[in-house]
Order: sequence, then C-alpha cells, then structure tokens
Amino acid sequence: MFEGLSGRLSGILDKLTRRGALGEADVAEAMREVRRALLEADVALDVVKDFTDKVRARAVGVEVLKSVTPGQMVVKIVHDQLVATLGSDADPISLQATPPVGILMVGLQGSGKTTTTAKIALRLQNRDRKKVLMASLDTRRPAAMEQLAVLGRDNGIEVLPIVAGQNAVQIARRAEEAARLGGFDVVIYDTAGRVTLDDELMEEVVRVKAAINPHESLLVADSLTGQDAVNTARAFDGRVGITGIVLTRVDGDGRGGAALSMRAVTGKPIKLIGMGEKMDALEDFHPARIANRILGMGDIVSLVEKAAANIDQDKALAMAERMKKGKFDLSDLRDQLRQMEKLGGLGGLMGMLPGIGKAKDQMANAGINDKMLARQVAIINSMTPGERANPDMLKNSRKKRIAAGSGTSAEEINKLLKMHRGMADMMKAVGKGGKRGPMAGLANMFGMGGGMPDISKLPPPGADGSLSPDAIAEAQKQLEKISGPGGAKLPPGLPGLGGLPGLGGFNPFKKK
Repeated sequence: MFEGLSGRLSGILDKLTRRGALGEADVAEAMREVRRALLEADVALDVVKDFTDKVRARAVGVEVLKSVTPGQMVVKIVHDQLVATLGSDADPISLQATPPVGILMVGLQGSGKTTTTAKIALRLQNRDRKKVLMASLDTRRPAAMEQLAVLGRDNGIEVLPIVAGQNAVQIARRAEEAARLGGFDVVIYDTAGRVTLDDELMEEVVRVKAAINPHESLLVADSLTGQDAVNTARAFDGRVGITGIVLTRVDGDGRGGAALSMRAVTGKPIKLIGMGEKMDALEDFHPARIANRILGMGDIVSLVEKAAANIDQDKALAMAERMKKGKFDLSDLRDQLRQMEKLGGLGGLMGMLPGIGKAKDQMANAGINDKMLARQVAIINSMTPGERANPDMLKNSRKKRIAAGSGTSAEEINKLLKMHRGMADMMKAVGKGGKRGPMAGLANMFGMGGGMPDISKLPPPGADGSLSPDAIAEAQKQLEKISGPGGAKLPPGLPGLGGLPGLGGFNPFKKK
C-alpha cells in the first residue's frame, strides 16, 4: 500500500543526501515536494501541514544545517516524525480485564469486519491460547450470521448459536452470558454495518456498547477507501468511542494516506493490519517498522519474526545437513520457494530487506513476481520424483510433458533449471564454508545454512507473538550481516530471484 508514497519520499530524500551542504532554501524546497507527495497519497490536509511544519522547524536548526551529513539528518527527522504521526509505539489488543474480555467490532459494510472478527479470534486462540467465542449481531445483512458460523466451523472457533427474532442488544447480552457460563476468555461481537454512515447504525452500536461495556471497541476500516476511511473513523469515534483501529486490505494498491491520517485525526492507535485474504494474514501494527518500509529502510525485525514463526527448524536443519553433503535437488528448491511464500511472497520480502526496495519496479517490469514463483512450483510439481532428484534426465520429450502438465513452456523450464544449477553450486559452497558473507547469512535465514546466527537460537517469541529485546538486538546484528556496513549488497542466489534470465541484464542483488 505504501509503495507509491515510499518511491516519492525516497526520491526526494535521496536528492538531499547527495548534497554536501544544505541551506534553508533547500529544506523548504524539499518540504514542498514532501507536502505534495503526502497529499497525493491521500493524507489529510491538516495532518500534512502539521507534519511538514514540524519537520521544517527541526530541519533548519543549527545541528542539521551545520552537520557533517545534513541530508542524512533530515532523513532521520522525517523518519522520526513519520513514527510520531503513526503512533510512536505498537499498541496491540489489550486483554487485561476480567474474563470474558469483550471486543466490539464496528465499521461500514464491506470493510471486512466479519472476516477480521474471525482472524482476530483465530489469532487469539492459536497464538495466545485463549478460549474465544464469536457472536454475530448483524440481523439485517442476508446470511451475515451464517457467514460467521461458517468461518467459525472452518477454523475451529466457537460461535454463538443463531436464535431467530432477537435484536442486536439481546444477542449481545446472550453472548456475554454464554461466554461467562462457558468459561471463555474472550468474546468478540460482530456488529452490523451499513453502506454509508447513518443515525440508525450509530444508535444501534451505542445501545450494544452500553449493554455489554466491551473492553475494546475496534473500528474495521478499508484502507483502499482513503479519506473516506478517515472520515468514518472520526464519525465512529465521536458517536461510539473507539479504542483502536484495524486497517484491512493493506496489501492492496492504495495510496497509504489512511494509515498516516487516522492516528493523527482520532488520536486512537492502529492496532492491527490485514495483509491478505488468508486467515493468518493479520499483523500487529508497528509504527517504527512501517516508517522504515515507507523510507526504504527495510524491516529486518519483522522478517526475522516471520521466519521464527514460519520456518520449520527440523526441516531447516535437515536441509543444512543435505547441503553439507553437496545435495540440493529440485525438491529442495521447491521447499525454498514455498518458504518464500510463507514469508510474504516476493513483494513482501523485498519490502522488508533494506536498500533493495527501489528494485521492485524494475523487477515487476521484468515479470519477476509471486506469479512467477507459483509457476516455478507448478513446473517442479509436474516432474516425477526421479526427475526432481536428477534434473539431468530432463530431455526435450520430458520437458514437453512437464510444460503441458504445468501450463508453462519449455523456455520457462530451461530458466528454472539454469537457476537451479546456479543455486546448487552456491549452496554447495555455502554448505562447505567456501562462500561466506551476506548471501550465506540470508541463506541461513531461509533454512539453508550459512553465516547468520541460526534463528532457532533466538529467544522464542513471547505470548503476544513479538520478539524479546534480546532477540530484537540479535536481529539488528543480522541486518549488518545481510546488508554489510555500506548498505544492502546481496549477490545472486536468492530463491527465485538472483541470476534469473529475462532481467534484461538487470540484477538487483549484484554487488556494485
């Protein structure tokens, strides 16, 4: 969602860092461009004015203009102000109350409220080991209650049985009583929505809230609606009183203005962001990490957290042992491509690696994307076990069969085989300790051995899913192991990326 804004701000700040000295006129010109970029990203006008005024006030100070690296000082000021605008610190859902803890979900129809309700319930049940009850209070939208019931059944979450003829307040009270008698830790109330704001909707939500007195009242807002989402947040906070915001469709192609405006406009934190349709595609909102992504600085801590949560350590160790013996076949490559998907896909991974986010447009133009990775997995799946173990068997007749089975072409198969040969050579070198440095570290993160400290040795995530201060400190050390003291300089070899034909000579991971 932040790609457009990230590209604009990175370009503006790059111009400043290339200059040896800065004057007030240089800062003023840069702030005009920043103001324009924020407005184009659909950030609220009053938020933009406040942001640029505060950055300008600090950037024209003596400590900046007289600094040895004034451009970099301005970048730091912009980063700090972005963090302050987004909310400074992460503020996850609070469960510090007498059970059953009530969570009221409000928002407009179509914002993803019911799906988000199920995502939060699954997250609390699996990660926090809480017993969760969901209840649908939507008596108007056809099949709304059935939708929540299906989501609960498919994901193993308890749902309040449907009783015809009850209104929203009666259902809420019945859910609260059922949760208390059933020994539930959390009860989540999915309220009705409307296409637009109206008094009837607000009055119903106000009555429900008065009846159950929830510990959290979360507004679910669609980030793709831009300023409309900000107006919705302002209206709900004024009439109902919300404790936090959940932004959905953050993985879409919105301009990012909603996230930058909501905290400043309402004063309420963004607690969670929805990153896709899958039930586990829900993340805590960390202002500092989002600011890093916007400014192209990467988010290595989130990447390590995802790796710690998604990588099977037993499989990683088995892979490392295979590589030490010089083994890396197409089945191993398929495992690495799937591992990449678990970490957010190609786009998500590029956004988290520092210094190489600017290569995303060039990679997109070259057809390097998540669909390409899916085609590569399809090609490998269309092979026999013997062909995966021994790619040299793949002659023309076999390639024709594989191409027909995977819906690809012989050319794509040849590209995959060429990439595999290059990776196999690199993996052998990494396994034997012959190639150290940045790629060895990144290879270890993907469970392929190497020089980076093994994530299995990091302290495990806490109850809230985040890494401890010690683990974060270790992750910060890994940043330098990946990017080196002079920035990100990754050689070819990342699964599905480095050294691929068809890039027109461009390789984002080649050392300069």
